[in-house]
Amino acid sequence: MTLSEKDNLYNWHPYTQHQLQSNFPAIVKGENEFLWDENGKQYIDAIASWWVNPFGHANPFLAQAIYTQLTTLEHVLFGGFTHNKVVELAEKLVQILPSNQKKYFYSDNGSTAVEVAIKASLQYFYNKGIKKNTIVAFEDAFHGDTFGAMAVSGIGLFTEAFQDALLHVIRIPVPVKGKEEESKKALQKALAENEVAAFVFEPLVLGAAGMVMYEASVLDELLEICKKNKVFTIADEVMTGFGKTGKLFACDYLNMQPDMMCLSKALTGGTIPMAITSFTQEIFDGFISENTNHAFFHGHTFTANPTGCAAALASIHLLEQPETKKNIDRIHANHLVFEHNIRLNNNVAATRVKGIIFALEVKVAEKQAYYGALRNKLYDFFITNGVILRPVGNTIYILPPYCISDESLHTVYELIEKALNEVVC
Repeated sequence: MTLSEKDNLYNWHPYTQHQLQSNFPAIVKGENEFLWDENGKQYIDAIASWWVNPFGHANPFLAQAIYTQLTTLEHVLFGGFTHNKVVELAEKLVQILPSNQKKYFYSDNGSTAVEVAIKASLQYFYNKGIKKNTIVAFEDAFHGDTFGAMAVSGIGLFTEAFQDALLHVIRIPVPVKGKEEESKKALQKALAENEVAAFVFEPLVLGAAGMVMYEASVLDELLEICKKNKVFTIADEVMTGFGKTGKLFACDYLNMQPDMMCLSKALTGGTIPMAITSFTQEIFDGFISENTNHAFFHGHTFTANPTGCAAALASIHLLEQPETKKNIDRIHANHLVFEHNIRLNNNVAATRVKGIIFALEVKVAEKQAYYGALRNKLYDFFITNGVILRPVGNTIYILPPYCISDESLHTVYELIEKALNEVVC
């Protein structure tokens, strides 16, 4: 029996209707942008395994940092204790995050990072005797699958079964080109008519919505509106963080600074689950009190795990190397050339590029389901041909590891063009 067959006997995969899909490729090895399955078939990982592997697979520098930490201190509870790696990591975060981010809370993944921010926003006002029970978010956003993160997400496929159990959330239009004023007016209306604690957003790029992009200037205006109304702002940089948009963080394109930031995915270079929620000093101070009940009673067993902190420090070290910036710029330049050529294809409705992120909308007669027939045909075509891409509805996107070669990139481009000509009809 193969690994894939054994897997099918026991395991429940995420975002999967198992009646329609089974016998997944069993990956046994990775190196740089490549993965190999149990049959020796090679794949180009063109989405960095859900956006987490900026330095490719089996990176020896990350592996050595993790091994060294495991032989020194693998884990210690963070409730009542601290350790050297979390202090080193905090000192590094002070250097690389926007200057107003002063305090750091550690959790396990992107969803929990957002969950922490939402809970802190609501409790901050509760501690002051102010009732604020509403969050504002973008339509079509995706912030995670835990209940708070799910509530501020706008994709019905992921949330519709739980609507009666979710927070009160008002969704405003994404301020894409032509909808900037509509988005601003909707935010102003939401703040005027509700007791809003926070506005949560994916800065500049909405990932799971299909790499939907908007400009920094309008986000600055939205943040200014929130600031004037004493509403906290939460930047979900789980996807966009650590170089993907061309700058260290998408918020680095802004003049305004968010009150909170959520980090995960590429934080540890795709090695160990870990997340961070950063806060301004003002928010942290809202929990300082002689009243024990005003403390932030939230935690995870592996909060600030030393091995995860060591992996994060190693990943940030690699991110800061000149070679990484050169690779990001190289990928961006390749994307622009491909965009210029492919937009002339009759089956292309639109293209967009931000940093290493490339997105292409397939021209369709009617709106496609998130996991609809076209998406599934494209996905199967790419996997069959040895490239890992996960289209969203009618959007094909590339978000590769920074180490991907030009040769591999061009293989991905050529396969996308072939898919447009052979699969789309």
